[in-house]
Amino acid sequence: MPVIIKDGKFVEDQFLAAGGGFIQLDKLSLSTHGLEPQHTGVDVPNDTKPEALAGLLNSVEAIRIPFPSFADGRGFSIAKKLRRMDFNGLLRAQGNVLADQYPLTLRSGFNEVEIPNEQAGRQPQAQWSDAIGRVNNNYLDRLKGADQAA
Repeated sequence: MPVIIKDGKFVEDQFLAAGGGFIQLDKLSLSTHGLEPQHTGVDVPNDTKPEALAGLLNSVEAIRIPFPSFADGRGFSIAKKLRRMDFNGLLRAQGNVLADQYPLTLRSGFNEVEIPNEQAGRQPQAQWSDAIGRVNNNYLDRLKGADQAA
């Protein structure tokens, strides 16, 4: 079972616990007739153009974007664009996201990260908790603080 990281902590999958589920984007139109929006999540490939999702943003509660490799950052761009398109639901990064990438994950608009158990063993909760402390402690924020003090 994968591990969910929210607010720097390993937590239970609240979306699945509440009866939600994820459907692959290409199967969504065939399956949605029996699902309620608050229980519908969609798996969006990381090569999807966010503009192509505009019509479904109000009909799903969650979007999960895969990270097949820690070096593949396309999911960050998709998340940022979805938030700019006013998607307010759950955004979850899935797969090879490193604890060091957690601040970028949050700044891009993701609420949660889903990693495999094996990765959670190599990167325990303490690393994710430490990483969340760097969300607002970066070069640009420190530079802005210096500008405001001047």
